[in-house]
Amino acid sequence: MIFSLADTAFAWACNSRNVATFAQQANISFLSPGQAGETLTADAREDGSAGRAGVYTVRVTGEDGRVVAVFQGLSRTAGGSIIDEEDHNS
Repeated sequence: MIFSLADTAFAWACNSRNVATFAQQANISFLSPGQAGETLTADAREDGSAGRAGVYTVRVTGEDGRVVAVFQGLSRTAGGSIIDEEDHNS
């Protein structure tokens, strides 16, 4: 579940420019356990991009601010829009 949370944040960050993008590679390091009933937060940041590739880091934190996991992903753009702006603005 923690990987899924981080991967979802990664997907939102990768696709935030409305260009179809997918994960090329991803890994995660688990640093501390999540607690039952605890709300976890994922914060995704683009570390850099060049051409069609982008590198992202996602930090998953617990309610007390401790780092539960660090996810690193490499993205690849496929081209094309996710949302057709003309249809969306009509």
